Amino acid sequence: MKNTKLLGTAIAMMMFSSTAFAQLAPKGLGSDKDKHGCKASAGYTFSVIKNDCVRLFEQSIQLKEVDSKKSYTSNATIILSDDGQKAELFLPASEGSLILDKGASKKNTVYKKGKYTLTKVKKTYTLKLANKTVFKS
Repeated sequence: MKNTKLLGTAIAMMMFSSTAFAQLAPKGLGSDKDKHGCKASAGYTFSVIKNDCVRLFEQSIQLKEVDSKKSYTSNATIILSDDGQKAELFLPASEGSLILDKGASKKNTVYKKGKYTLTKVKKTYTLKLANKTVFKS
């Protein structure tokens, strides 16, 4: 009777500890897909313009933060639509992106949305927030 009781206690302890471990165990790499199927742990985020998962650090238009008082510099990323009419803006520490629309300017390429203005003069992109330059390539 003692052995049966000990065996039952041992089985109960094993079941409890395996359940507790399963609840505390972290998710595996790549199990953090968002609603679009993009894996953040692999560096992917969803691009509305590309309608696909992209790695922002692999995109060709990278803007550096200007006049930062921080000990590090942040980047913003731009993805242009195939027809050049829209620019998708990815800002650091923000969820998702912002789509800027191209305005009618003959000299420069200008994209706008709310208080954000993105201009391209020659090969240099400048992002302004309320007329203050915040990022530049």
